[in-house]
Amino acid sequence: MRLRFRTIGLLLVTGLIGVSFGWAQARKIPKHGPAVVLFDGRDLNQFDSFLRNDGLNADPSHVFQVEKGQIHISGTQFGYLITKQEYKNYYLRAEFKWGEGTFAPRQGQARDSGILYNIQGPNKVWPQSIEFQINEGCTGDVWVTDGAALTGKNGTHVAGPAGGGLKIDRFNKGEVKNEVGFRDPTNELEKPHGEWNVVELVNRDGHVWYYVNGKLANEGTDAFPASGKILVQSEGAEVFFRNIKLYPLK
Repeated sequence: MRLRFRTIGLLLVTGLIGVSFGWAQARKIPKHGPAVVLFDGRDLNQFDSFLRNDGLNADPSHVFQVEKGQIHISGTQFGYLITKQEYKNYYLRAEFKWGEGTFAPRQGQARDSGILYNIQGPNKVWPQSIEFQINEGCTGDVWVTDGAALTGKNGTHVAGPAGGGLKIDRFNKGEVKNEVGFRDPTNELEKPHGEWNVVELVNRDGHVWYYVNGKLANEGTDAFPASGKILVQSEGAEVFFRNIKLYPLK
């Protein structure tokens, strides 16, 4: 009996380790080098800030703050934190969770943020880029904005119009309602409100894969642009980010 209990205990520990690694990284992530830590829990030195009303590196209302090892984005203004460096061919991993507040012009609507990448051109809301959408009920969608383009898994080539954007829905997406707290009733990928979620992006030679909490949510090819800066959005909702790391692909 004692040996049996030891075996069961070993299986439980092994299972927990497996769960831990599954949470840490989705399957089929390609080989990569050591991490480039974009946010270390202490400061925002790897980023510039941009706000629609205040411009570059001016944040008098403290939209972006570091609190308890997390980036707290108030959502009270449209804008973003954008990397100072450009990147190409990488695996990006970040964690996010929603806060409570929603603000005009999206007050009462589904909480909205996102990670935009392959950013080229001047700072503005919103720059030429491809987006890993983070939005209640829609996390894992693709948005292409201001001339950026991507070919979806179904072969449809989508190019964002100047000054606007077009989207590619995530796989197996269900009903959508633009209301605060909305969850996809058939294929929700996010954890319950207030829990941390893991989003992962593989960006390799114009081919991109999106993972949400370990599940493949979207895929595209022929990305244009194929490289550039990376940003995290403030778009009318309180949101927190942590553990933002980029791994160059081998």
